[in-house]
Amino acid sequence: MSNVSISDAVKYIGVDDHELDLFEGQYIIPNGIAYNSYVILDEKTAILDTVDARFADQWLANLETQLQGKAPHYLIISHMEPDHSSVIGRIFDLYPDIIGVCSARALPMMKRFFTTDYSSRMMVVNEGDTIALGAHTLKFLMAPMVHWPEVMVTYEQEEKILFSADAFGKFGALDADEAWTCEARRYYFNICGKYGAQVQALLKKVAQHDIRTICPLHGPILSENLEYYIDKYNTWSSYEAEDKGIFIAYCSLHGNTAQAAQALADILAAKSDIKVATADIARDDMAEALEDAFRHDRLVLAAPTYDGGIMPVMDTFLHHLASKNFQNRTVGIIENGSWTPMAGRKMCEMLQTFKNIRILQPIVTVESTVKESTLEQLNALADQLLQ
Repeated sequence: MSNVSISDAVKYIGVDDHELDLFEGQYIIPNGIAYNSYVILDEKTAILDTVDARFADQWLANLETQLQGKAPHYLIISHMEPDHSSVIGRIFDLYPDIIGVCSARALPMMKRFFTTDYSSRMMVVNEGDTIALGAHTLKFLMAPMVHWPEVMVTYEQEEKILFSADAFGKFGALDADEAWTCEARRYYFNICGKYGAQVQALLKKVAQHDIRTICPLHGPILSENLEYYIDKYNTWSSYEAEDKGIFIAYCSLHGNTAQAAQALADILAAKSDIKVATADIARDDMAEALEDAFRHDRLVLAAPTYDGGIMPVMDTFLHHLASKNFQNRTVGIIENGSWTPMAGRKMCEMLQTFKNIRILQPIVTVESTVKESTLEQLNALADQLLQ
């Protein structure tokens, strides 16, 4: 168990996972992931969430160490995703008198995950409902679509702790030596990015409470500079840019489109000290590229024509942006084609379905290889991006 201290009454019982290579089967996690879980020891004891089934035995040992032979009264179920709910059945088997606490939307989900019907063991709570444990009182706030419909968060009124479910989480095990922001940003936009309006609604509820500690289901316990983390979430969920800068996402069949993308980056660096980041989306982490697109206020897409459309990896990247509600940005486009360039038109068609996207014109067209005329077009695009 990670050496995490919360308070005399609130104990960490989660586990680190360094075995999993892809979170949700798609996001690389080089530094692992934490499955956080907590127990509040009072006149009545409450467990807050379980962990992934692969770590059930380790988690149960952590729990038993804290319980010291006492039987828990409540199991709070914030979120039904399997990395947080897989051990529910074993808890009900071990503790026949324990009461599960969940939102109304979670109850039918349980029947999908478990063959046993636990309805008779469950207490359904609604917005603002409370449970008194003794000195500690739990207040439940519904957080639908952050990032599943059944999600709720729990506010402990005595110690002013927000158990925030997947909100304020990050990739990386707790023993990973890394800053919060980068992996929290990549986590947010890829996991919760589609649901900015719902995150905004949760932030409004959170603002009505005095919070001293945030305990998420992934990532570190946050107890200092909470304004920083809340401000990041406000920016991200508002679909506003975090940084003034230009992100160039490119793919290339034979290296010529990559050459054009790098030439644009060099031109921008020569003209201004503005931050410029680039990614080869065929080789670099797609999830990080998506994060960078949201992070910067300007985006350039560079892709060759392929089978009368866009090189498939750029088509995939655009679909990722669409699925996460990418919006409120200025976008420049570079296409390449050897006989009938079509990539630019196809990228424009997709971008026009996004909200509040300003597409710079004209599109830069690379005719197979980068020439002097190409550099002239790239210079003109750089000037527009810097206006």
